[in-house]
Amino acid sequence: MTPNQITANLRSEFAALFGGEPDGLFFSPGRVNLIGEHTDYNGGYVFPCALSLGTYGAARKRADGRLRLATTSSPGAVVEAELGGIARITAGAEKWANYPLGVADELQKAGYRPGGLEMVISGNIPGGGLSSSASVELLTGVALDELYSLKIGRVELVKLCQRAENLFVGVNCGIMDQFAAGMGKKDHAMFLDCASLEFEYVPVALRGRTLVVLNTNKERTLAGSKYNERRSECERAVEMLRQKLDIRLLGDLSAPEFEANKGLITDGTVRNRAEHVVYEIERTRDAVKCLKAGDVSTFGRLMNESHISLRDLYEVTGPELDAIVEEAWRSPGTLGARMTGAGFGGCAVAIVANDGYKGFVENVGRNYRKRTGLEAEFYPVEIGGGAERLT
Repeated sequence: MTPNQITANLRSEFAALFGGEPDGLFFSPGRVNLIGEHTDYNGGYVFPCALSLGTYGAARKRADGRLRLATTSSPGAVVEAELGGIARITAGAEKWANYPLGVADELQKAGYRPGGLEMVISGNIPGGGLSSSASVELLTGVALDELYSLKIGRVELVKLCQRAENLFVGVNCGIMDQFAAGMGKKDHAMFLDCASLEFEYVPVALRGRTLVVLNTNKERTLAGSKYNERRSECERAVEMLRQKLDIRLLGDLSAPEFEANKGLITDGTVRNRAEHVVYEIERTRDAVKCLKAGDVSTFGRLMNESHISLRDLYEVTGPELDAIVEEAWRSPGTLGARMTGAGFGGCAVAIVANDGYKGFVENVGRNYRKRTGLEAEFYPVEIGGGAERLT
């Protein structure tokens, strides 16, 4: 659906559930990480951009302290909670509400005093791996901030939304997803140091190429548990390296330092995880330099190398992501392709020549279907701005 169709549908659903008009309409983008995967929680560099696709919300203040939340994915169902006693939902179809509930909980713990809220949420983010969770978190945070004039600094709001996902939802994610949703800038990606949160906006000029999201339509059933497992493995690598090196995170380590000391990591699997992180950080630095220099071809090659490392060393791709990326590599006009997000299904991202886009969709879709039995979806995407109240 188009943005106008989504907001019209939201108004209609809001009136049906809560009566009357919302106080405001809000938007929060999905994101795609161009390169730098599973480096954020290791204190490394990432290179995400916000998308024109995202999550929309129609919201209105309440005079009491009650939260009433709904989504157009489950018409007619309303999740209710009290600001004074928010509890995590542990099972059932209502678990989606943990993301907005967690944000409201963290805002209060940080000393802010939002009031009650009724909100209907909808969106057009495809598949998994484009961070719909962070999009919903920033949507909720911006709605509460705007409607109750809480005056939360945007970087602080980003941090609070990350805390909501870490502590309330229970996914030990890094800062990248929330940062991209909160701080996005049209036609720019963000070269972000996840340790210091220093960042630089970098123009994305693909010069006759299109940024394409490829949805495998494979549900990411393992993403949450494996994500936390990979983070634990990286922490083990740091513990072993600290026998000799004064480091806090793998992001503190240069490639030469890793090569000189990798023998300290006695577990081969853990060593592979660390190797991916260290060299993925190097690739991200190199990729940003290439894009600044207008060398999109080398940028694409580094994307390919990133996927291979995620497949072979970090082991977070899976058969469906590998199939769709490999078919993208084989298609004429593809400069680069890789998985994006936590992995184990969800989405990939590719850079494709404009004049080859139609053939790309036909070739990759047909061959992916033969290999997996699944229908892929393709979304040429634009780079958009961060979460905001719509005028």
